[in-house]
Amino acid sequence: MAAPNIVNVATITGITSAISGIATIGVTDGITTVVSNAAGSGKVLKINTLVATAIGATTGVDVNIYNTAGRHNTAISTVSIATTMTVPILSSLAVIDKTNSIYLEEGKQIGVRAETTPEGGTIDVVCSYEDIS
Repeated sequence: MAAPNIVNVATITGITSAISGIATIGVTDGITTVVSNAAGSGKVLKINTLVATAIGATTGVDVNIYNTAGRHNTAISTVSIATTMTVPILSSLAVIDKTNSIYLEEGKQIGVRAETTPEGGTIDVVCSYEDIS
C-alpha cells in the first residue's frame, strides 16, 4: 500500500456522503463506516469536513480511523479523532473541518459510534471529501 503522489494527480473528485439515523439506544459496539479507502485503491482521500448532528436525545459521538472493517473493536487497529464529543440536542458539531482536514490512506476507513443514551435519539453524519488519484 503506497500513498499516491498528490502533486501529480490525474483526478480529484469531490464527494459528500451522508448517513442518517445512527442509533444511540441499545448500542453496544455498533460502528458505522462513514468513508472507506480500500487497500490497493491507488487513491488518497482528503477528508475536508465531518459533521455530526443530534436528532433527539444523545450524549455524544466517537469518530475513529480504522485499519479494516473486521477490526473495529481492537485498540491496536484504531486511532481516535474524537472521543465522546458532546453533540447538543438538535444541534451539529463539526468534528473535522478545513482547518484540520486529514488524508485517509489506502486500507483505512473512518467510523462513527453514537454514545448510548436511555432516552434514545440518533446521530446523522455528513462527510465531504476529495477522492484523489
